[in-house]
Amino acid sequence: MKYLLWLLKAAIFFTLFAFALNNQQNATVHFFFGTQWQAPLVLVVLTAFVGGLIAGVLVMVPRWWKQRSTAVKLSQPAAAADTPAAANSTLPEPIPPTLHGL
Repeated sequence: MKYLLWLLKAAIFFTLFAFALNNQQNATVHFFFGTQWQAPLVLVVLTAFVGGLIAGVLVMVPRWWKQRSTAVKLSQPAAAADTPAAANSTLPEPIPPTLHGL
């Protein structure tokens, strides 16, 4: 399984490497106000990919913070229930499991 994973990684690497070698032509990206950027096509594609990754992470950060704060809030009462005062509560004893069919 380990060798199969390495073979898959090598196949992906060589496919991307061949893509980069086949797309070395210059591409022009036109921005606003007449500005432009000339670079190899593979660099333009890589820049767009990295920009998309950064945008995706920035969109997800508020949700991650909210989930993290919710997890912290939910873990605090569980820690308070382990105190000796909580052991004296009037909760009923758990019923022991029974074996059926024996």
